[in-house]
Amino acid sequence: QVQLVESGGGLVQAGDSLRLSCVASGGTFSTYNMAWFRQAPGKEREFVAVLTWSGPRYYTDSVKGRFMISRENARKTVYLQMNSLKPEDTAVYYCAGSPDFYSDYRLLSRYDYWGRGTQVTVSS
Repeated sequence: QVQLVESGGGLVQAGDSLRLSCVASGGTFSTYNMAWFRQAPGKEREFVAVLTWSGPRYYTDSVKGRFMISRENARKTVYLQMNSLKPEDTAVYYCAGSPDFYSDYRLLSRYDYWGRGTQVTVSS
């Protein structure tokens, strides 16, 4: 059983940076495709970024140029570096993983493992 635990959220001001971390236990982390999703109050959970096991990265348009997803397989950790944060980035951020990669990687259903989330609040 794979477990994912996020950390690094907090309250920041617009323009600040945060780095989220997600540590995995169980499974073969280096072969998993790892993603970040977020859910703002009253909204559906949405895709933010994915990093495939082989290297390619994909981002949702609203974070391109500001967020970067990376991983350290030795530490079984995936990161989300968030720069130039905006109030609209306020959400609970979730880490997700899957042993398979699909062309419709933005769908929640494409991921088998989920963390419990970490809150990010950006004040204006």
